[in-house]
Amino acid sequence: MGKFTSLLIGLMLGAVQTAAAAEPVDPFWRNATVYFMLPDRFYNGDSSNDFPYGRKDDAAHLRGFEGGDLRGVIEKIEAGYFNDLGVDAIWMAPVIENIHGYNESDKRTYAFHGYWPKDWTAVDANFGTEAELAELIEVAHRQGIRVLLDVILNHTGPVTEKDARWPSAWLRNSQPCDWSDYAGNVECAIHANLTDILTESEKDVELPAQLLAKWKSEGRLEREQRELDAFFERTGYPRAPKYYLIKWLTDWVREYGVDGFRVDTVKHVEPQAWALLKREADLALAEWKADNPNKKLDDRDFFMVGEVYHFGVNNFGPTVGRSYDYSDRKVDFYQYGFDSLINFGFAQVADQPAEAIFSSYSSALNSGDLKGLGVLNYLGSHDDHHSFDRERQHSVSAASKLMLAPGAVQIYYGDELARPMIDERAYGDASMRTNMNWDDLAQTETRALLAHWQKLGQFRRAHPAVGAGVHRKLADKPYTFSRTLAGEQAVVVAMDLPAGEKSVAVAGVFADGVELTDYYSGKRARVEAGRVTFVTEGALLLLSAKPQ
Repeated sequence: MGKFTSLLIGLMLGAVQTAAAAEPVDPFWRNATVYFMLPDRFYNGDSSNDFPYGRKDDAAHLRGFEGGDLRGVIEKIEAGYFNDLGVDAIWMAPVIENIHGYNESDKRTYAFHGYWPKDWTAVDANFGTEAELAELIEVAHRQGIRVLLDVILNHTGPVTEKDARWPSAWLRNSQPCDWSDYAGNVECAIHANLTDILTESEKDVELPAQLLAKWKSEGRLEREQRELDAFFERTGYPRAPKYYLIKWLTDWVREYGVDGFRVDTVKHVEPQAWALLKREADLALAEWKADNPNKKLDDRDFFMVGEVYHFGVNNFGPTVGRSYDYSDRKVDFYQYGFDSLINFGFAQVADQPAEAIFSSYSSALNSGDLKGLGVLNYLGSHDDHHSFDRERQHSVSAASKLMLAPGAVQIYYGDELARPMIDERAYGDASMRTNMNWDDLAQTETRALLAHWQKLGQFRRAHPAVGAGVHRKLADKPYTFSRTLAGEQAVVVAMDLPAGEKSVAVAGVFADGVELTDYYSGKRARVEAGRVTFVTEGALLLLSAKPQ
C-alpha cells in the first residue's frame, strides 16, 4: 500500500473516531430493548433444513443443531410475539455459513451457535436461505422492529475433515492468548480450536482456494469476484484479510437494510478495524435507504454494539471510565465506531437493591464517564457462566430490575419464560443454550411471567425516558422514582406495592389534575394534592400522562 493510501485511510479513521467521540448516542438506542437469540434454539419453522451439509444428530447433549431457523423467527414476528414484548430490535447469533463438520475439543460440537464461520457471503442452510433472511428483515421492519446481525472479524471456524484450513497468509500463526496485556489479547489465538485471522495485516492475499471452488460450484464465482473488484477500486484498500471481511459483512447491510451489528470478540481485534467496519456499514445503510425509501423505518444511522468481554458500568472489572484496560494499554472502543457496549457488570449487581442500581447507573450514564453513551444490560447470556439467577428463583424481580434500569436492555431468549439456564447433562456453555421452552406456556405461572415482561417492555418502548432519562428517587416507602428526558414524556414508577389500594407521590413530575395511566394494569387516575391513587392487584405502578 502506498504512503498516500495509508495517509488517506488514517485520515478517514481519524474522522470516524472524532465523530464517534463527539456525538451523544441516539436516545432510541440508549433505551432500546434488544431480544437476543440463538436461532437454532428458538423455534423450528422448517424441519426440512435440520441436517444439511451431511451434518448428523450425533453431537454431545445440546452441542449439535436442534432445528431452530429463520422461518421459525419469521413466524414468531408475524404472530406479534416480539411486539407484545415491546422489543425494539432482534439480535440473532450469526447466521452466515459455518463449518460443516464438528470439533471434539469440548466434546463433539457442531456450529449450531454460528460463531465458527466458513463463508461470510452465504446463509447457513441449517438456518434457511438468503431469501428467508431478506424476508425476516422485511417482516420485522413492517412491524417497526430493527434487526442486528452478529458479526465476526477475529477468526474462522475450526479445521475439520470437511473444512479446510484457510491459507497461512490469512492467519496469525501465534501462541494462544494469555490475557496479560494488549498483545496477550489481540496478537494471539483466543482458542486452540479457532484459526485467528491476521487482521492487522495490510498485505494483499489471494482468496482461499476452497472458497473459490465453493463459489464456482454454486454458480456465483464471477459475480463475487466482480463485486470484490468494485469494492477495492472504490475504497483503495489493499486486498488484506480484514478488508475482504468488511466488504462481505457490509454487503448484508447494502442488500437488505440490516440496521446494525452486534460485534463479537471486540477486544481481540485491533480497534482501528472496527472504525473501518462502522464507516463501511454507515455507507451501506445510507445507500440502502436511498434505494428503498418506502421500506426504511426512518433515517437513523447504522448502530453498532460491541462485546468487549468484562467491560462494564462503574469501572466493572478491567474497565476504567469508558475505556478497557489491557494492563499496558487503555482503549476507548467508543472512539472506534461503537455506539454501545455490552455491560457485563449488570448481571453481577442484579442482586442489589433497585435504587442502588438505578441511581448509580443514571449517574454514570448521564453525568459520569459514560455520559451520552450506550450500554446494553443483561441478566443472562450465552457464554457468561456468571449470569444472574440461572436457577430462575427470582424471575419476576429480576425482570423488573432489568427492564426499569437506565441503559438499553438485552432479553436473552427465554428470560421471559424462565427458560432453564442449567442442564446437568450439558457440557460447558451448552447448559445456558437450552431449547426455548414454548411448552411451558401451558402453565399459568409461565403465562403470568410472560405478561409481566410484556407490560414492562411495552412501557419502556413507549417511553425513552426509562432507559435514556435521568433517574430521581421520589420516596422510600413505597419505593418511587421518576425518569425524565428532554423532549420526551416523563414517567413515575412505584415498586413493591401491596395488592389493592395504593397511593404514591408524583409532585414535581405531574401536576394536579393530570390524568395518569398505569401501564401495568391499564387503569387511569387523576393527580390530587400531588398524589395519585389506584386500586390494582399488581405490585408495580408504571405511570405516564401518555395514553396507553
